[in-house]
Amino acid sequence: MTIQFKEHKNINIQQLENLYNDVGWYAYTKDMQQLEQALHHSLDVISAWDNDKLVGLIRIVGDGLTIVYIQDILVLNHYQNQGIATKLMTKILQKYQHVRQKVLLTEEAPDVRHFYEKNGFESCDQGNLVAFAKLL
Repeated sequence: MTIQFKEHKNINIQQLENLYNDVGWYAYTKDMQQLEQALHHSLDVISAWDNDKLVGLIRIVGDGLTIVYIQDILVLNHYQNQGIATKLMTKILQKYQHVRQKVLLTEEAPDVRHFYEKNGFESCDQGNLVAFAKLL
């Protein structure tokens, strides 16, 4: 299996819906037009493809100069644990290596902490950092 990575925001809405639903992110797929618009308004989107099948995606927002916020990183369940998410993260971190603040929020889940820490992120419940969020 050869995974190809593409930098573009024009992704078939059905494939997008399949990806988000497969990982259980149903809050995003309640309004597919909004998700599609969110992709187009993102600073950057890198997607992972197995031939013509969307298998993963990383999406960031921010100014690209002083801050980038990793909004979404997801990989189809069947394709997880094959290094695809790590490759997506590496591509974004290399592209925005000059940016001082790289931020993300995520829910605690098995292997989540390990994944982000191995990619150089520090949990805000450790060290000097503090994080606040207000969700609907």
